[in-house]
Amino acid sequence: MRSEVAKGLRDGIPIAMGYFAVAFSLGIIAKKAGITASLGFVSSFFTRASAGEYGVYTLVAINAAYIEVVGMSLVANLRYMLMSAALSQKISPVTPWYHRVLMACCITDEVFGISVSHPGYTPPSYTYSAALISTIFWASGCAAGIIAGGMLPSALMSALSVALYGMFIAIIMPPSRSDRNVLYAVMASFVLSGLCAIAPVISGWSAGARTILLTVLISLAAAWLKPIKETEDGDA
Repeated sequence: MRSEVAKGLRDGIPIAMGYFAVAFSLGIIAKKAGITASLGFVSSFFTRASAGEYGVYTLVAINAAYIEVVGMSLVANLRYMLMSAALSQKISPVTPWYHRVLMACCITDEVFGISVSHPGYTPPSYTYSAALISTIFWASGCAAGIIAGGMLPSALMSALSVALYGMFIAIIMPPSRSDRNVLYAVMASFVLSGLCAIAPVISGWSAGARTILLTVLISLAAAWLKPIKETEDGDA
């Protein structure tokens, strides 16, 4: 167990560093909405969703109704339900239900990426430790951004936010290089995502809704055309 905790912390440190940079710029937006540093830390610690938090802080700034905030958060974060379902296939059948629930609560895009890439079954301790270190940095980055306010130039904040997307690409590239089927799925996601962004009807949907649609369709196609055969110990 200790080795998995150490491995989770090690793999979570690069994620944490990227999170701090992105959350810092998010804190600038929270500051404009009147969010205090302590409230920003708590909300980010339990949310950990850049698009979701951005939408919430933006709606708070214009005094939107609670139902609008809740509805926007559900749409922006629905993809985590799909990630939870996918991660459940990487959890040992003997894992207690409460560990499954807690692991689902730990999911972010990047934590999900390293958890599903774990060899064999993914132990809860690995996901917990990776989520803990990255969450602390995410919440701290948001609080720091709120404290900094508008002192730093917006160009610098935009540059820092690019780091997280580059890091996520770094997560999916190794399995793409070792498995041609994964590479095809990744290429299909890039092409179809671009097409959906300019399609007459679908382009009007939210980014979260388009992501959910493409995730379901590409996953179904990959599972049907190239199903993965697993051994009894969970290795593919």
